[in-house]
Amino acid sequence: MHVVVLGAGIVGLQTAWHLRLKGHRVTVCDPDVAGGATYAAAGMLAPVSEVQFGQERLYPLLVAARREYPCLVEELGRATDLPTGFLDNGTLLIGGDRSDLERVRDHARVHTEYGLNIQRLATQEIQQREPFLNARIAGGFAAPDDAQVDPRVLCVALRDALSRELDPTEFPGAGPAVEWVAERVERVTGSADGPYAVHTDGGMEGVADRVVVACGMGCTSLSGILSDLSLDLRPVYGDILRLRPRDPVGADRKPVLSSTIRATILGRQVYLVPRDDGEIVVGATVREDGLDGIHAGGVHELLEDAITVLPALRHFEIADITARARPVSPDDIPYVGLIPKAPGILVSAGYSRHGILLAPLGARLGAALLSGEMLSSEDAELLAAMNPGRIEREAAPNHSLTQKGPANGNHHR
Repeated sequence: MHVVVLGAGIVGLQTAWHLRLKGHRVTVCDPDVAGGATYAAAGMLAPVSEVQFGQERLYPLLVAARREYPCLVEELGRATDLPTGFLDNGTLLIGGDRSDLERVRDHARVHTEYGLNIQRLATQEIQQREPFLNARIAGGFAAPDDAQVDPRVLCVALRDALSRELDPTEFPGAGPAVEWVAERVERVTGSADGPYAVHTDGGMEGVADRVVVACGMGCTSLSGILSDLSLDLRPVYGDILRLRPRDPVGADRKPVLSSTIRATILGRQVYLVPRDDGEIVVGATVREDGLDGIHAGGVHELLEDAITVLPALRHFEIADITARARPVSPDDIPYVGLIPKAPGILVSAGYSRHGILLAPLGARLGAALLSGEMLSSEDAELLAAMNPGRIEREAAPNHSLTQKGPANGNHHR
């Protein structure tokens, strides 16, 4: 089949990859590949430390998604020589003072109840692992199964793998190299079962047997057969910083941080994600104030809290400050499923702040569903949890499982 993918973020690219491996011919439409929420994401693969209170339905999805990454990295390693940005470095969850540590303990207690791997650490053990952390840290926990991936690096590798001719001995039955259209899709028309006409803002029109809608908040502005696509999505903005050491990390100079840190400081949350080259990603605010630009107060608090955790950061260079809108569903669970009135169209959107972690799971299951494949009972259950119609079926008057961050940008996750 010829499949057109609307959106080239982390979800669209990985869905295109799975579709190509199944033998389909794929066209990806996006004027800015990986330039949306993917570009700003820190890339924590953290089913333990990322889940918040009241998000029990997310646990099986996040844990299953974490298992997908080794396969994805291995596949890309056979398709391209470019790095994937994957690093299996674990996470430390720490509290700045006794009150902060008590909050971290409460969080760890929930994880333990769900059988997730989390280990109590004394202050001395934390200092032994990460000697540059503030010596006054009250204590914390280790989540050794957590990992990270640099989304910017991963998307470059994905685009290269999608654009290359694949070795038929390594990827038997794979489809041709992906065609790229640097335009935004405005409208999709056609009969319910297809084929579909895809219209771009540049005046192009193409025909597709199947369509994947993976364009984040752009899903809400599509017209034609998708004009009444009823997805409850809202933009939640986040500011994120990238700090670079003034002296490059090399054989004679080790980075100041090796583990990902999720810290609670004066009741606020901040994370520090170290890259191989010594760069440290600091994030992120959660705000719903409609500000597309960078929030000064949020950046100030991020820097203040990050330097409290890792004092050496005051000597780093600010390499980048980015703000993007995350497409968020009411329960933080993405929408992945076929559209009832157009069963040849797959929607894959609303991944919230878990998009980098959930992308390979949503992409694999979405590609299988669109291809008409039989699913295992486990996969069918995971896909049912992401069914786009689930929100409408919720009987409770307040179906939101998460608290919205305040509009002033003072709440970090």
